[in-house]
Amino acid sequence: MAITADDLIKLVRGFNPKTDAALIGKAFAYGERMHEGQFRHSGEPYFTHPVAVAAILAKQQLDDATIITALLHDTIEDTPASYGEVEKLFGHEVAELVDGVTKLTNLQLNSTETKQAENFRKLFMAMSKDLRVILVKLSDRLHNMRTIKAMRPEKQAQKARETMDIFAPLAGRMGMQWMREELEDLAFRVLNSEARASIIRRFITLQKETGDVIQRITTDMRKELKRADVEAEVLGRAKKPYSIWRKMEEKEQSFSRLSDIYGFRVITGSEEDCYRALGAIHRRWRAVPGRFKDYISQPKTNGYRSIHTTVSGRDGKRVEVQIRTRQMHDVAETGVAAHWSYRDGVRSKNPFAVDPAKWIAQLTEQFDGEDDHESFLEAVKLEMYTDKVFCFTPKGEVIKLPRGATPIDFAYAIHTRIGSACVGAKIDGLRVPLWTRVKNGQSVEIITAQGQTPQATWLDIATTGKAKTAIRRSLREVDRGRFIKLGRELARSAFEQVGKNATEKVLETAARHLRLKNRDHLLEQLGSAELTGRDVVDAVYPDLSAAPGDVVDRKRAVIGLEPGQSFDRASCCDPLPGERIVGITFRGKGVTIHAIDCNRLSVYEEQPERWLDLRWHDGSHPAVYGVTLDMTIGNDRGVLGRICTLIGEAEANIADLNFLERKPDFFRLLVRAELRDAAQLHALMTTLEAERDVASISRHRDPGQSAYPQNEAEAAP
Repeated sequence: MAITADDLIKLVRGFNPKTDAALIGKAFAYGERMHEGQFRHSGEPYFTHPVAVAAILAKQQLDDATIITALLHDTIEDTPASYGEVEKLFGHEVAELVDGVTKLTNLQLNSTETKQAENFRKLFMAMSKDLRVILVKLSDRLHNMRTIKAMRPEKQAQKARETMDIFAPLAGRMGMQWMREELEDLAFRVLNSEARASIIRRFITLQKETGDVIQRITTDMRKELKRADVEAEVLGRAKKPYSIWRKMEEKEQSFSRLSDIYGFRVITGSEEDCYRALGAIHRRWRAVPGRFKDYISQPKTNGYRSIHTTVSGRDGKRVEVQIRTRQMHDVAETGVAAHWSYRDGVRSKNPFAVDPAKWIAQLTEQFDGEDDHESFLEAVKLEMYTDKVFCFTPKGEVIKLPRGATPIDFAYAIHTRIGSACVGAKIDGLRVPLWTRVKNGQSVEIITAQGQTPQATWLDIATTGKAKTAIRRSLREVDRGRFIKLGRELARSAFEQVGKNATEKVLETAARHLRLKNRDHLLEQLGSAELTGRDVVDAVYPDLSAAPGDVVDRKRAVIGLEPGQSFDRASCCDPLPGERIVGITFRGKGVTIHAIDCNRLSVYEEQPERWLDLRWHDGSHPAVYGVTLDMTIGNDRGVLGRICTLIGEAEANIADLNFLERKPDFFRLLVRAELRDAAQLHALMTTLEAERDVASISRHRDPGQSAYPQNEAEAAP
C-alpha cells in the first residue's frame, strides 16, 4: 500500500511532535509533482521510491532535514528541479544534502580498480562534508535491494555485488548493524539464491528435529537473571543466512557442524546490571575461551558498546550473547546515525552516540597521505572490513588498532617518527618479534634507535593504512636504481643455472605469481635480498626442482569409495589430484567425480543421498588425467613446435589439439594434456604463460559436458 503524506507525517510525529509537518508536506507535494509521469521497473510510480526511503529514515527517528532530503534526493538528477529552486523552497541545508546525494549516485563504485579507488575518495569527501548524505544513500540502496526483482538479471547481479562489497560493510562500519545484515542478506539472495535457500531449508529441518531452541534458551536465561535479581529483556534469534554461509566458508565446515548459529541479546537498565547479568550467565553456562569481548570498558570508534560472550548451551550447542543497556542498544542499532535521532521533539542526548564530525575525521585522517588511488582504496578497505583491538602504552594510554595488527602498527599509531625508528617491541614486558599479533588488553612498549629506517619487509608485517603509507613513503626515498640493477644480474644468473633466459616477459610472469606490482618491484626485492634467485625461478618453473615420488595406482586414486566401486572424472570440470572433490552416485554406473566448485553440482542440490565425501590419494599420481587448456599463440614459424616442446619438457602428454580460430597473426586452440595433478597443471600453465609468443592461457571447463549426459537428476541409484 502506498504511503501518503499524512502517513509519513504521522510516522515522524511519533518520535518528534515538534516536526515541521508543513515543510514535510510541501516537500512531499513538490517531489510528487517533479516525478509525475516517471515509473520504476516494476511499473509503480517512481515517487513511491523516495517516499519509501523517507519512511526508512523516519523509522530511525532522524531529523526533518534528512527526511525531506530523502523525498527530494532524485529531483535534481532526474527531474527539471534545480539546486537553486530546492534551496529557495526548502533552505540551504536541504539543498546541500540533496546535492551531496546526487553526486554520490553518480559515482560508479563498481568500476575498474583505479576508478573505484578514485570514486571511493570522493565518497569519503562527501561523507566528511555531512554524514547524513551517506545515511540517505544507504537507505536508498536498502529500498532498491528490497525491490530488486524488477530489474534485469545482469543489473541485479551488479547492484548486489556493489552492495556486498561497499554499502553493507560501510553500514557496518557506521554501526548500523541491522542495515548491514539486511543488505548482505538481500545481496546474498541475488548472488547465491540456491545457497541461501539451502540454509533456510536446513534451519526448518533443524527446528523440526530440535524444537524451538531459541524459546527454550531465552526462557532459561530469563530464569537465571531473575534468580540473580537482574531486571533485563532477553531477545533471541537465528543468525542471518549470509552470516552462516560466510562462517561455513571461513571454517570450511558443513551446516551440521556449525555450533554458534543462534544469538541472544540481554538488555539491562544500567551498566552495573550488564556485569551482573554476565556473571549470572557464566555461572549457569560454560564460557567458551577466547570468545569474550568487553566493548563497554573499551568502546568501538563508532560508539558501539556491549559485552560479547559465547557459552555452551543445551546439548553442547554454542550461543553468542550480547549484553548492553537500553541506551547502548539504541546506538548499536543506529550507530553514528543516533547523533541525529529525535525524541519528543528534541535532539537525542544519548551519551554513547559518537559526534559524526570527530568520527569521520578519525576515519579519513590516515588516508590523506596516500599519493595514489590504489593505496587509498587498500587503506579504506582495511578500516571498513576489520574489527578492533585495544592496547595500552606503558603510560596507560589506549591505542585502537585493527584485528591482526602488530607492534609496527602500534608504533605508527603513536607517531610516524616512532614507527620509522622502531627496532623492537615488548608486549607485557617480554621482548617479541615485530610480526607478533597484538591482542586486546596488552601493554606494548616500542624500542627505538637513532638512524633506523623502515624496512621493506615491514609492508608485509603492517596492517593499518597509516603504517603502510608511512613505510611506502620512506622506501620511495631510497635509491631504487641500485637494487634494480643488482636484481637484474642476480635474475640473469639464476635463470641461466636452469638453462632458461630472464626475459622481460619471464620476469613479469614471476612478479605476477609472487603478487608483486611489476617487474621493477621484483628486481628491487631481489637486489635488496628480500627475495632469492631460487624464489624467482620457482615462481615460473617450479617443476625444475621437483622430486618424483611413489606412483599411485589409478584404480585406488580416490579415497572414500565402497570396495569394488568404480569412478569416472566428470568431463564438465576435469578434476585433478590435489583438488577438492565430491562424488555423485549413478545407478549401475558407479561414481562420477566432480571438482567441489563445479557448477553442474547444482543439479544434485535436492538429492543429498547421492553425494559422497571423497578425496584424492596423497601420493604421486601417473600422468593420465586429461585437462583442456585454452590458448592464444602467435602465428609465427616454429611457435606451435616450441609450445609442444615445453609441454613435453613439463612431463605432460598432448592427447589432442583443436584449433578454434586461425587468424593472420594468431591461433586460438584447445590443447588436451594428460597430467599428474593440480600442481603439475599450475607449473605447466606458468611455464607457458612466460613464453613470449603465448598471448593468453586458461583452463577450459565446459559445464555443458558430463560423464553421463542423460537426465542426470533422475538417474538416482
